[in-house]
Amino acid sequence: MELPVALIQTDAGADPEANVARAAELAEAAAADGARLVALPEYLQYRGSDAGFRASARPIPGPFTAPFAEIAKRHACWILAGSLAEASGDPERPYNTSTLIGPNGSVVARYRKIHLFDVAIDNGPVDLESGRVLAGTEPVIADVAGARLGMTICYDLRFPELYRTLALAGAEILAVPSNFTERTGRDHWEVLLRARAIENGAWVIAPSQIGGPPGHPAYGHAMIVDPWGIVVAHAPDRESVVHALIDTSRVTEARRQIPVLANRRPEAYRLG
Repeated sequence: MELPVALIQTDAGADPEANVARAAELAEAAAADGARLVALPEYLQYRGSDAGFRASARPIPGPFTAPFAEIAKRHACWILAGSLAEASGDPERPYNTSTLIGPNGSVVARYRKIHLFDVAIDNGPVDLESGRVLAGTEPVIADVAGARLGMTICYDLRFPELYRTLALAGAEILAVPSNFTERTGRDHWEVLLRARAIENGAWVIAPSQIGGPPGHPAYGHAMIVDPWGIVVAHAPDRESVVHALIDTSRVTEARRQIPVLANRRPEAYRLG
């Protein structure tokens, strides 16, 4: 099957309502241009202080998913709200949640980020995402117009076992909405996206943030990678929308030619 996809690259700041409104404008334009799946980046509602992030948390579904639900209904499309701060039982730590909205405007699936960005990069960012985010515990796959979508978020990209789990469960498209740091992104972003596509014979769609608060710039470079590892769409260094046509028959072809999923030998993967 063929699925027209659009990725949104935003430059969110510290005003949640303004960020959501701008993301919705871009999603509306992408859907009006024919995208059946519109994918937005991580932290689309807020980038700034930890306190501001906590304060921006809302229920899902709720006021920050409502504009995207209206767009989905108006254009009969699917919208992946890359990630939003979802209110949890812990006011200090909302979830970092990716939400898939269907053509009828309902929440079809939600994925709460499993791997949290707790790092200290030399000459780069220092972050403790676990101090402001409650980790999820479950992988998620959803159906998008007949295609199987595996849902992940940003730092998950560095954990290939999650993507292999999704591929083995039937995922044909792997979504990686991100706010990837500029310091690590310039060396790792494209390499990791292409690796996840190649090793699983799957499409990878990666909407991203660009710019951001002083001292914590995001890399941008939203891209779509085919199951052979070829970059078929790539955003410029600014707020933008990029389109591509995903053909899931390419997944079948890639997995037939290099059947890594079928050739696995789990019984041999033990030490000692």
